[in-house]
Parts: sequence; structure tokens; C-alpha cells
Amino acid sequence: MSSISAYLSQYKANAKNEILAGLTTALALVPEVVAFALLAHISPLVGIGSAFVICLITSVFGGRPGLISGAAGSVAVVIVALVEQHGAEYLFLAVILMGLIQIAIGLLKLGKFIRLVPQPVVYGFVNGLAVIIFMAQLEQFKVRDAAGAEHWLTGTALLLMAGLVALTMAIVYFLPRLTKAVPASLVAIVVTSVLVIFGGLQTKAVGDIASIAGGLPSLHLPQVPLNWATLALVLPYAFIMALVGLTESLLTLTVVDEMTDTRGRGNQDCVAQGLANVASGLTGGMGGCAMIGQTMVNLESRGRGRLSGVVAAVALALFVVVGAPVIERLPLAALVGVMFMVVIGTFEWASLRILRRMPRTDVLVMLLVTLVTAISQNLALAVLLGVIVSALAFAWENAKRIRARHHLDAAGAKHYEIYGPLFFGSVQAFGEKFDVATDPAEVIIDFRESRVADMSAIDALHKLTERYHRAGKTLHLRHLSPDCRQLLSNAGALIDVNMEEDPLYVVVGEERAY
Repeated sequence: MSSISAYLSQYKANAKNEILAGLTTALALVPEVVAFALLAHISPLVGIGSAFVICLITSVFGGRPGLISGAAGSVAVVIVALVEQHGAEYLFLAVILMGLIQIAIGLLKLGKFIRLVPQPVVYGFVNGLAVIIFMAQLEQFKVRDAAGAEHWLTGTALLLMAGLVALTMAIVYFLPRLTKAVPASLVAIVVTSVLVIFGGLQTKAVGDIASIAGGLPSLHLPQVPLNWATLALVLPYAFIMALVGLTESLLTLTVVDEMTDTRGRGNQDCVAQGLANVASGLTGGMGGCAMIGQTMVNLESRGRGRLSGVVAAVALALFVVVGAPVIERLPLAALVGVMFMVVIGTFEWASLRILRRMPRTDVLVMLLVTLVTAISQNLALAVLLGVIVSALAFAWENAKRIRARHHLDAAGAKHYEIYGPLFFGSVQAFGEKFDVATDPAEVIIDFRESRVADMSAIDALHKLTERYHRAGKTLHLRHLSPDCRQLLSNAGALIDVNMEEDPLYVVVGEERAY
């Protein structure tokens, strides 16, 4: 009961701020999810319905209160080919499988591996998403002519749009300096909308993108043949969608953790994202994940708990069912202005200030991830490349750290004291430290300040032993750590080395061995 009470208490804290933040976030969600649905070649109502289901479930069950999820553009990019070639019904099945994969990842507690993502990769990810959000807003400065071709706004229409965007940004920036009683983003949207609607200003509105009037999502099983051919068709898409979705969600969770100085539960959020996507697929929806732009809107509006996400989801449903006539009249300039401020807040400007002080490899990784994220919008690929480059750079730096000191003892044996890790990157340099031809008959390698890390290291020791054996000399390994001994024992059939047992010292009166 205490755990249930603690959970329910999350909905009572700062209720006013949470409700206002949820309403603001819902308004910011509408044009985004509609645009992403059109990008994926499906109905805008499908996008809004998906955002409602995903936002509601992740807000209730997710591992990071305050995180806003919905029908995201990163997932929409992946599904374009599937919808174009096979139709939306196959998409719904892929979304269900996507959710099941994410649930499995969460239950297996694989979300913890997000800790392996280096900080330059996180910087690149956030900066890349900021660029994507900015570029997406520029689409609202275009208009279609009678032939359906897109053109940039010009003349008075462009000046009016730019002026309203600037007004919105000014309100969002300056209002918090006067009062924080209500979210600045919500006030900016209301003020700009009132000015446009009651002032009779002719500018682009939400309804110009698509109508959002409709009903709530209902149960819809995918109308596809259930056979191995169908599974083979949709499973690759489902895996990519699941990885892209979890990558964006877990990295956004990490960013929110840093901003709020709290810690979310990554594995719990994986399961919640999976449940949300399964529910979205079963109600004829598209896949989704955490949306960093809308999450920033929520945080800047002082939404920190689960209630803000629930309110945002419920507000989306109300917009569709009863509020469409009003929402469709909202000027896009107001929403674009809010998102421009989100871009400014999301971009890691600190990464530019410390650019000259960062190692060159980290700068390269950050720029690589930013460019791949912004250009391909494949977040999983961008993060994977960043992690691989960082890992290779780390391996190269550690490969250069292996050193050896040598001396002769009173008995005439030569001792090599090894410093630094022995692994695949350092085995070549390790082998060059020894002078087999001129060494005495007995050689001892001391690993007190080193460790044998992998199979490449074991193979290097095996080859070194053979070199000394062919020269008629004996090689001993000393001061191997317990894990190194276990590694060599496991490879006993592949390697023949002479390990010296270290003496075991026991402290009298204590159950401790040294």
C-alpha cells in the first residue's frame, strides 16, 4: 500500500504547474505529430491518436516523470518505405513487434548499456536533434500553390509570419523575468493566437496542415496474413524502429536527468515505451518514443511529474473530439516561435564554448554524431557510430600506454615489469618489449601493474612463451590477478604458459586474505 500511495502522491505535487505544463505541451505536440504522420504517408489523425496512446501510457508507467513521448519523427523516417510499398496495415504489425522487442530489452535490463554512451556522443545527439527541430520549423514558412508545388513565403506573408514568431519568442524569453505564475510558452501561444484571430490577420494556421477533427483510437487488429513471409517482411523494420525509439528515449532520459538533477529508471522506461507501442499498434497507430522538443517545452513550463504527461495526452484527445475548430485556428507562428525557443534551450552551447579544450577525438565524435543525426535522422546509426569511434580512440590511447621495465636479479634471472593493460590494441607493442635472443635462461614477467584483458592478450603470451621455448629458455608469469588467472585457465587448451603462484597471506583474527 505504501508504494501505491507514494505513486499516487506524484500526481498531487504542484498540480497547477503540472496541468498548465501539460496543456502547453499538448499544443506543441499537435503540429509536430501531424507533420510526422504526413511524412510517414499516413493520416494525421493516426499520428494524433498514436501520440495520445503513447503519451498516456509512458506518463503513467514510464521510468522518467516529466518525459513526453509521442509519434516521433525519428521513427517516422524509418517506416516511410514500409508504408509506401506495403500499406499501413503492415506498419501496425511492425509497431506491435517493435513494442514487444522494447519490452524484452527492458525486462532483460539492457537499458543500462546507455551508460556506455560517451558525453561527446550525447552532445552530438542533442545538437543534432536541435538542428532537426529547427529545420522542421522552417517547413512552416512554405506554402503550396494551386498546382501543389511548395514555395517559400514572400512579401507581407513572410514579414507577418516572422513578426509573429519573434513576438512569441520575446514573450517566452521575457515573461519569466516578470512572473512565473503561468508557463511563458502557454501565454505566448494564447497572446499570439488572440492577436491573429481577433485581429483578422491572415497567416498560416494549424488547420492549413490538416484537419484534426475525429474520434478516439479504438481496437484495430492488423489486417495482414499471419505467416512467416509477413514476419520476415516486418521484423527488420520492427528491430530498427525499436532501437531508434529506445536510443532517443534513453538519451533524452539522460538529458532530463542532468537538467533536473534526478535519476530516471531506464529499464522501466524501456518496458513502458514497449507497452505504449504495442497499444498504439493494436489501435491502428504509428510507433513513437520520447520527443526531446516537447519534453523541453514541458520542463520549461515547470512540468516535472507524471501529471503533466497525462494532461497532455488527455488534452490531445479533447482537441480531436471537441476542440478541433479552435485548435485548427491557432497560428502556426505561435507554435514555431515556441519550438525555436526549444531549439535554443536544447542545443548544448556549452559544447561550443569548450570546443578548444576538448580532445580532438571528442570534437570529431561530437561533430560526427551531430551531422549524421541531422542529415540522416537515423539516431541509432548516429549514436552507434559515435560509440564505435569513441571506443576505437580509447583503445588506441590505451594501446600506447603499455610500458616495460627490466632488471637482473642476484640469481641472474631477468625481470620484466609490465605497466598498462594487455589487450588487442597493445599486443604488438608488448611483443616488441622483449629481447629473446640476448635474455638469460630464465625470464620473469611481472603483471603487478598490468592485466591480461582478452583473447588477443592470451595469444600474445602464448606466442611469446613459444619464442622463449624455441630459444631453450624458461618464461614465468608472476602477479597475475585472479580474473587474469581464470582467463588463462579457461584458455588452457589454447595456451601453454608457466604461471607462478603468488603467496597467500592471511591476517590473524580476520577472514581476509591478501
